[in-house]
Amino acid sequence: MAEKALLRHEANLQKETSLAASRADAVRLALLLTYITLGWMTIEGAASLLLGWASKSLLLEAFGIDSVIELFSAAVLLWRLRVEASGVAAVEHVDAVERRAARLVGYSLYVLVVYVILNCGYGLFIAKRITDTHESFYGILIGAVAKAGMPILAGYKLKVASRLNSRALRADAIESITCGYLSIVLMIGLAATRLLGWWWLDSIAALALIPFLIKEARAAISGECDCGKAE
Repeated sequence: MAEKALLRHEANLQKETSLAASRADAVRLALLLTYITLGWMTIEGAASLLLGWASKSLLLEAFGIDSVIELFSAAVLLWRLRVEASGVAAVEHVDAVERRAARLVGYSLYVLVVYVILNCGYGLFIAKRITDTHESFYGILIGAVAKAGMPILAGYKLKVASRLNSRALRADAIESITCGYLSIVLMIGLAATRLLGWWWLDSIAALALIPFLIKEARAAISGECDCGKAE
């Protein structure tokens, strides 16, 4: 009996060690994906904001601000992952960090919604801002890169989030998927504005971002994340 108990104890220890090693590998992969996101969003956000400001394109500006918000989200997620990677944080503390991060990102997205609505109204009815389409090619290129890369990055995030059972990482993956959707709106809006010459189309197309942003903000604040459908 003593020998069987010892064997069961050793088997349990090996299982726990294997699970711990697997989780540590998942945390390291999540950190790598987060670093990639930080670099990507820095470049994408800066380029979109600069081009948006130069061309007076609300679409590009909104896309750039969304990238900044995703950059903020990734920075908070990096903090959360590094806390777990240190091995000194309690599960309750990690969960609390995830909840705070999700709420902050959600409220930031609502700020972006207000910005788009106000700027759209200003561009349409007050300033009648005319988009300079010379920078449209570069804006479309930014959108194409995001459309190609974001779903791939999000797919890896969702898989790792499932291994870690991390709501924060799942929410971050959904943001990457949303970025891919927004890039389609960006490309169509910029291309149509350039080809048709309708000065108001850029502002109207920007309004198409709002349903995506509101849905994402609600999910982040409530803590709900329908990752099955996102995949």
